Amino acid sequence: MASSHLPNYLHANRKRLGLSQDEVAFLLGAENGTKVCRYERFTREPGFHAALACEVVFQRPLRELFAGLYEEIEREVAARAKRLVLRTDWVKLGNKGSRKREVLEGIAAPKKRKSQRP
Repeated sequence: MASSHLPNYLHANRKRLGLSQDEVAFLLGAENGTKVCRYERFTREPGFHAALACEVVFQRPLRELFAGLYEEIEREVAARAKRLVLRTDWVKLGNKGSRKREVLEGIAAPKKRKSQRP
């Protein structure tokens, strides 16, 4: 199933704030706007530090700024959780396993969320 979101909404949020790529780069701690341009064009993903800085600059949660990437990662983790549920011997785990299985099944079947605004 294809994602209904762009990989990120950095460009839209930068424009919403009226900032240039160089200004955002400065706020992110980069030397110039080249990295910001690459992030906006989806040719490069920011590292963890830069992604958190984007959350601070744009005042939006990461899952909203990087909605498409978030959806992709959510699907991948859900698929791995499903495999883990299937391969675990729950009988051996007894009572301890019931909570673990509940958690994994929750990860494997994420709830539908309201669409996030860019």
